[in-house]
Amino acid sequence: MMIIAFSTKTSKILPRILCRHFRHCAPIMCDKSHLVMYQFVRLGHIEQIQMRPRDIKILAQHGWVFVYLSPHTPTRQYDFIHAYSCVDLTKRAINMHNIFIQTPDRLYKYLTQK
Repeated sequence: MMIIAFSTKTSKILPRILCRHFRHCAPIMCDKSHLVMYQFVRLGHIEQIQMRPRDIKILAQHGWVFVYLSPHTPTRQYDFIHAYSCVDLTKRAINMHNIFIQTPDRLYKYLTQK
């Protein structure tokens, strides 16, 4: 199973200017016993954050919104090194090749309309 997390807060300047509501997104890979959030820091630097289900509830209290994808989504190691933004990182995680989705808002709308 995979979870896509969306946030309205970011420390980056460019998303503050270009993005309306959601300004950051991150994929969360779920295994049987643990969760791993892949956090985009900068080009070529992706942080892996170990999480627990309790952490999801804490993030939700701080304004994060979660989209749960199907339980049949494969969880495997991806090539995240070449991702140039948080949206590109998330699109690589869910194996999406739509070039018109470049902001977290647009990705959220695309995932929730299905």
